[in-house]
Amino acid sequence: MTPVTLYTTQACPFCTSAKALLAKRGIAYEEINLARDPDGRAKLQERTGMYTFPQIIIGEQTLGGFTDLLAADRGGRLQELLAA
Repeated sequence: MTPVTLYTTQACPFCTSAKALLAKRGIAYEEINLARDPDGRAKLQERTGMYTFPQIIIGEQTLGGFTDLLAADRGGRLQELLAA
């Protein structure tokens, strides 16, 4: 299965929802909490072009935030990305 990286921050309901959806689907992920890491936030923005949380990366492909994850799950695209 393609590795999943989940960038989060503290007190983020969308981050909590993303973690819950991944757990419900049995998808392992690496969580990187950037609550107190301004350099990490800058690197994330450089890598993805986004500065909101969560940010989900599958393999080398940026999926986006929680709504993107939910849409990919509902549309069947999530499993395709994981299998790539």
